[in-house]
Amino acid sequence: MTVADTTPDFEPAPPHDRAFLGHPKGLGYLSFTEACERFSYYSMQTLLVLYMVQYLLHPGHVENVVGLQWLRTHFYAGLDGQPLASAIFGTYTALVYATPILGGIIADKWLGRHKTLILGGIFMAIGHFLMAFEGSFLLALFALVVGVGLFKGNIATQVGALYGDEDNRRAMAFQIFYIAINASVIVAPLITGTLGQKIGWHWGFGTAGVVMVLGLFIYISGKRWLPADTVHPNSVTDEPAPPLDKMDGNDWTRVIALMLLIPVMAVSLLTNQEIFNAYLVWGDEHFALSFMGTQIPSTWLITLDAALSFSMLVGVALFWKWWGTKRREPDELGKMIIGSCFTIAGGLCLFMAALTQPAAGKIGLFWPFMFHLLNSIGFANILPVSLALFTKVAPRQITATVVGLYYLAFFAANAVVGYVGGLYSSLPTTTFWLLHVASAAFGLVCFIIFKVTMASRMHHRTEPATA
Repeated sequence: MTVADTTPDFEPAPPHDRAFLGHPKGLGYLSFTEACERFSYYSMQTLLVLYMVQYLLHPGHVENVVGLQWLRTHFYAGLDGQPLASAIFGTYTALVYATPILGGIIADKWLGRHKTLILGGIFMAIGHFLMAFEGSFLLALFALVVGVGLFKGNIATQVGALYGDEDNRRAMAFQIFYIAINASVIVAPLITGTLGQKIGWHWGFGTAGVVMVLGLFIYISGKRWLPADTVHPNSVTDEPAPPLDKMDGNDWTRVIALMLLIPVMAVSLLTNQEIFNAYLVWGDEHFALSFMGTQIPSTWLITLDAALSFSMLVGVALFWKWWGTKRREPDELGKMIIGSCFTIAGGLCLFMAALTQPAAGKIGLFWPFMFHLLNSIGFANILPVSLALFTKVAPRQITATVVGLYYLAFFAANAVVGYVGGLYSSLPTTTFWLLHVASAAFGLVCFIIFKVTMASRMHHRTEPATA
């Protein structure tokens, strides 16, 4: 037997396990797996609206999509062109953040995290390959929705399970995890975006499928370094977690507090989630994207956003590490409040870009660049920090399920984006972006109220019972 065979692999990694950038080796496998999965997902998300607006929804193509006419009759009546593309995009991206709840339940109760995640990766690869055919467009979206649901929450849960409750590397681990995500998003539009817009849409989608398969191989090869493929209870220690009927009032208080955060996060995320929807259509039509006489693909705006997000994740992590050596570091909610201020500032840059556009000219990239910069600082202080908060506060026996519930914030945000994005064609652009500024301001106010009233109740998780 190997060491992996004889050692309970559901124990958190010991503090001296620093094989990957000062963190457990398992974090490396999980980060690279997630990088491949996010490459494939964001390739799809980058191309989707442009693919529909510029190709699929045009006469001669839209008739080939099986089931689309029925969908338009029953769910998207009266919508066509960009509003229809925005609505379909919003429904798709909303559902991929709703299904992680089912994925978490399946992992907690029946299959375990490893099997559920692998099954999700297989569904995602199939979905990307189905995008190569116009007729299977809706079936491809369905496969991707199912795949992301099985995959997403279960990989994030494993990151948290690598660390004990007192291991202060946990928050930094999620920032490293998000850095891996953003590194893949930098590359994805350059490869699949260019292939899709310059050579053929289906080349971009097919490439996403190949990278998803690569991610599955990486994950399977690193299984020995990952938390156990256990079914409920989903413990990170060698002691069994208490069953659900042993959760006390404090456990349920923390769960309720986390649930109250979900709708607030949904509203505050509106600007960030709009980047792949109406923002991309706006940029394609109105931004000055030529360089030395060459037209740059509008999908490269996503690379700009991802590059700045990557840089700001690193910069913000280093800043807080330095800050912690000088004075007390803010808690998770404190960082989310700070992040909301930057999100508001970013949204105001889009308002300024629309306000100052020449009557017969294109928008220069100064204001869009400032938007991506400021929004990325806000992203770095909200997204990885909030995910770390959920894995830290959730009771052990329902950790995967609670992480699945966390993604309801993205479900709601994208559902709203599907509707709000459709207003781009009918509202003045300045008004359109002020709606997004207001959503970030709402999040700021609610995070402040939440910190003042609820933060003290979310400090400790129930420890497993001992003999």
